[in-house]
Amino acid sequence: MSTLKVDAIRHNSATSDAITTAADGTCTAKLTSIGGGGLSHRNLLINGAMNIAQRYTSSTSHPAYGADRFRWGFGNHSAGTVTASQQSLTSSDTPYTLGFRKYTRLALGQAGTAAANTYINLTYKAEAQDIANSGWDYTSASSYITVSFWFKCSTNQTFYAECKTVDGTAQSYVFSFTASGNNTWTKITKTIPGNSNLQIDNDANAGFDIRWYLFYGTDYTNNKTLNSWSAYSGSNILPDMASTWLTAGASTFDVTGVQVEVGDTVTTFEHRSYQDEFLRCCRYYYKLERRFTAAGRGAGTSAYLASVSTPVPLRAQPTLGTGTNSSSESFSIRVYKYDGISDSSATPTVGTGGWAAGNNHITIYQGSHSVVDDRVLNIYMGGGYIDFNSEL
Repeated sequence: MSTLKVDAIRHNSATSDAITTAADGTCTAKLTSIGGGGLSHRNLLINGAMNIAQRYTSSTSHPAYGADRFRWGFGNHSAGTVTASQQSLTSSDTPYTLGFRKYTRLALGQAGTAAANTYINLTYKAEAQDIANSGWDYTSASSYITVSFWFKCSTNQTFYAECKTVDGTAQSYVFSFTASGNNTWTKITKTIPGNSNLQIDNDANAGFDIRWYLFYGTDYTNNKTLNSWSAYSGSNILPDMASTWLTAGASTFDVTGVQVEVGDTVTTFEHRSYQDEFLRCCRYYYKLERRFTAAGRGAGTSAYLASVSTPVPLRAQPTLGTGTNSSSESFSIRVYKYDGISDSSATPTVGTGGWAAGNNHITIYQGSHSVVDDRVLNIYMGGGYIDFNSEL
C-alpha cells in the first residue's frame, strides 16, 4: 500500500485547485457532488437539529414530541415520571461548536424495571414519497443511504437503532451504537445498502422509519441479526438488550444533528433556517394560538363553518385538538352574529369536504353555538389554541 503526498490537486485545464491539502491531514475541496447526493437538500429528514418544538418544550405524556417530527414512546417501565423535552446546548457541548443549539431529551424520574413488555424508543417517520424520490435506489445493494446523529446518555452501554420500511412486506435494518463515555456527546454514522426486498411507495403515507431503542424487553427481542435487511417481526425487533440505562436511576438520553442522506459518504450537517424547518414541520402539525379572527356562516342553528388558513398545505386531513396556551387562557371561540354573540369551547372538527390535498385552507365546524343557518358571521378565538395534526 502506498501513499500519494501532494499539496493540491488540479485538473489540467483548471485555473485553480480542486483539492488543497493541509499539514494536519485535512483538506479543502471545491465539491459539486457529495456522496451521490446534492449539495443542498441532502438531509431527507426534517428538524434534525431539534430547533422546532410547536407543541411544548416539556411533556410527561405518551407518546411525546420533545421536538417536532421526533416522537418518544415509552410504556411499562416503572421509572416514575418520564419527561420528554427540548433542551438547549451550552457552549461547552461539542455539537454547539458545529452550529447546534437544541436537542431532544428523555429523562427517567427514577430507576425502572426491565419487564418483558417494557419499551422506550425515539421514532422519526418519513413520508414514502420523500424517500422514493430521493435518488436512493433502495432495491439495489450497491446504492446506499448514510445515517448520522449526535447522542449523549448517562450510561455507557450499547444501544440499537433501526431503519424500517413499511410498504409491502415490512423490512428492518438494525445496527448497534455505543456512547464514548457517560454524558459525553458522541457522533454515530452508519452507511446502509439497499435491498431487493424493499418497497417504498410514491405517496404521502408513512414509508420509512428511523428508531432509536433505549430499552426493549424480551417480548420484543430475540436473535435479530445486525447490519442486514430482514423481514420485520414484532417479537424479534432487536437482540436482547442491556438494561443498565433503565435501571440505573434518573437516566437521560439526548439526541440532535440527525441526518439521512443518499450515498455512502457522511457529510457535514445541513443546517437550514428556522423558518424553513418550521414550514416543513407545519405540513404535519400546526398550532394556531389565540387572537385569531375569521369569517364564517351558520350551519344549522347550533354550529358554524369557517375557513382557517395553515402556513402550508397539510399532508392529510388533520385531526383537530384544543387546549390551554402558555398564558393559561382556556380555549373558546366567540361568534359575532347578526343579533349578538355566542361562545363555545367545543372542540372543532373538519367540516364535510373541508380539506383538500394541496390547499392550505381548512373549513372547521364547531357546535354548541346559537346561530342561524347560512347567516354570515365572524368568529374570534380569544385564548387557548387549536392544533391541526397530520402526523404519520
